[in-house]
Amino acid sequence: MFDALKVKNECVEWIRAFFEKNGKGCNAIVGISGGKDSSIVAALCVEALGKERVIGVLMPCGEQSDIDMAKLLVKHLDIKHYIINIKDAVEGLKKNLPFELSTQSVINLPPRIRMSTLYAVSQSHNGRVANTCNLSEDWVGYSTRYGDAAGDFSPCSFLTVAEMKQIGRVLGLPEVLIEKPPIDGLSGKTDEDNLGFKYAELDHYIRTGEIEDPEKKEKIDRLHRINKFKLELMPAFKPEIG
Repeated sequence: MFDALKVKNECVEWIRAFFEKNGKGCNAIVGISGGKDSSIVAALCVEALGKERVIGVLMPCGEQSDIDMAKLLVKHLDIKHYIINIKDAVEGLKKNLPFELSTQSVINLPPRIRMSTLYAVSQSHNGRVANTCNLSEDWVGYSTRYGDAAGDFSPCSFLTVAEMKQIGRVLGLPEVLIEKPPIDGLSGKTDEDNLGFKYAELDHYIRTGEIEDPEKKEKIDRLHRINKFKLELMPAFKPEIG
């Protein structure tokens, strides 16, 4: 039983309270990919703060095949936005490294440069950076530490994909943005292709503890276990002094 309108309203009030305490008069800086998560977070910020205090940042890495979806979102919300192509930054770093990056490093480099870009925009525009992750992706580690997993405030990290979609509809977002399958931007595969299970299965398992396929249960449990560190504070040694 998920009351999307109630949760949406509570989230809007939470965002307002955050800014009242942690950045009175500041702007929300949201990286806009064209997918449901960034679209929903941006829309929540607009409702909470007003469109004048939300800045969208589109960050293609060279050519982005679905950038029209990101442009649709900023037009729909009528928010100020910047298009900042990060390709030169990514290629410049790769070119100056004295070794060949691993496959995983190549995948994670653009998200981390995007987050650096968001903080550059934020510090120049009296801003606070929005985290756009959801619970389902975080649960299995489908985010980049210090990349899209970073931010100053996170409106949706305790909401599953299914719940996010319901909130997107309550917010009146275009259906094409809500139902757009997320892709990895490299192979053209969807998140579900890469993960090996459907978000609907994952969401149901997260909320009920029930899943029919034992192999998928084992995979989800393993991913959750090995990626849990991404959601925790950095371990720090605390000496006993005095």
